[in-house]
Amino acid sequence: MGITVSAKVGKAVCRNRIKRLLREIWRRNRERLPDGYDIVFVAKRNARSADFASLEREIRELARRLARR
Repeated sequence: MGITVSAKVGKAVCRNRIKRLLREIWRRNRERLPDGYDIVFVAKRNARSADFASLEREIRELARRLARR
């Protein structure tokens, strides 16, 4: 799993917050994701306003779609 958050997203405090949220969501949901995939999260500008619940929903949706393959 990799995370990238560009400086266009915001200052360091904002970028670090997004990375912390994504790491925690990954930790809580990694067993849902099938093995054999390298996943890279690329945060976009609207990630600044995203909350924990919405990010977690997105990752759970990703896990659901990958599990169907």
